[in-house]
Amino acid sequence: MSGNLADLVGIDVPTRLLIGGEWTGGRGGGTMAVIDPATEDALAEVADGTVEDALDAVGAASGALAGWAATPPRERAECLRRTFELMTEHGEALARLMTAENGKALRDARAEAAYSAEFFRWYAEEAVRMEGGLMTSPSGANKILVMRQPVGVSVLVTPWNFPAAMATRKIGPALAAGCTVVLKPASETPLTALAIAGLLAEAGVPGGVVNVLPSRKSGAVVSAMLNDPRVRKLSFTGSTEVGRILLREAAETVVNTSMELGGNAPFIIFEDADIDAAVEGALIAKMRNGGEACTAANRFYVHEAVADEFSRKFAARLDVMKVGPGLDEGTDVGPLVNESTRSKVAELVESATADGGKVVTGGQAPGRRGYFYQPTVIDQVPSGAGILGTEIFGPVAPVVRFSAEDDAVAWANDTEFGLVSYVYTRDLSRGLRVSEALEAGMVGLNRGIVSDPAAPFGGVKQSGIGREGAHDGLLEFTETKYIATSW
Repeated sequence: MSGNLADLVGIDVPTRLLIGGEWTGGRGGGTMAVIDPATEDALAEVADGTVEDALDAVGAASGALAGWAATPPRERAECLRRTFELMTEHGEALARLMTAENGKALRDARAEAAYSAEFFRWYAEEAVRMEGGLMTSPSGANKILVMRQPVGVSVLVTPWNFPAAMATRKIGPALAAGCTVVLKPASETPLTALAIAGLLAEAGVPGGVVNVLPSRKSGAVVSAMLNDPRVRKLSFTGSTEVGRILLREAAETVVNTSMELGGNAPFIIFEDADIDAAVEGALIAKMRNGGEACTAANRFYVHEAVADEFSRKFAARLDVMKVGPGLDEGTDVGPLVNESTRSKVAELVESATADGGKVVTGGQAPGRRGYFYQPTVIDQVPSGAGILGTEIFGPVAPVVRFSAEDDAVAWANDTEFGLVSYVYTRDLSRGLRVSEALEAGMVGLNRGIVSDPAAPFGGVKQSGIGREGAHDGLLEFTETKYIATSW
């Protein structure tokens, strides 16, 4: 444990691998530093897992699989329910921990702590609702009996931007379905995953059911697990580039995959929209988590009749947002996660202005230690500008003006991504028509946030395969078995 870290966040935080119910330094004995993005200082040293550790974790998950799958659904549900209660009890400490290792504003971290706990409550309820089916075959020759069974040992790979929610959104349905898991958290943010694993154990989840493997050797350890025949499921959240690599690798052993990949969300504002409401929605869709979200509004398509008003009002809201360390209560926008992310954001802003965009507010990094970047609005960005084809992952809002609905929809769909889109209009008919036409797995119609544990989260095109949350998320961790019988 790190004493200083415990003082900072209010709970003891594990810093070792969790394999087979035991906290271990791993076979290699190496460690990796977790960096505070607000100070660039090390928060803690965490065990750095090896390929051998990964295979040990798979072995532990495989050994625990039969017993966990045979555990009555109500008992599995009670473990999840108790974990929800423990996460709620320790919500403030988890929020502070996320902020310390990720950098996000404490307000955002508190919201994530509550949101992430909800996945355990939701899947505690879903665990006892694994439906099957029975029908007579059309020929009348036999009965068709359909059941759902756990898919098996599942490898879960999560990103750094939502270190709690991305973990619980996968662990919850996997455990509810009767699967055992190996969680590989992002090397930037392993502490939150380890803390949640500790709470799962405290709630009564047996050893080996949940294993956690922090590692800087992400490619090697995930590859080793995917090529182990005991692994039957991969659930990955991260970039589309890495997702393509993992899909190719999973094809070698035909592993069941769920992919929640990148986004390039359009935010369309029509001339009849409530502009004040659109500004508030944009503030949530763009600035939640400092823009480091796959659901973040990435491109603002605003009707020319209201573009001046929107850009002015939106910039005014961003101007008063306080940029600073996430653990400061008054902070609205914390640092980006690392220097490479900040450099990418700065380069995108430079390219947008070179393409003709006009910076309304922000547009630079403040002169201070830490990976900070000012909230930025860039107006009059041409529809073909390079910034519009890239997931920004930072607090930057490029505004493109349009005059025709068809152009707005065509520009919004002109991307390989299709995770989420946002539409603001007072005309319900138009709103539903445009929502149907948008190539996205989710649409926020007059709303700046779509995430909900009870809703199916996921995208189309190269934004992913499958859905998380809702009942759909439970089914992602099952296989369908059909039995032909007669009586």
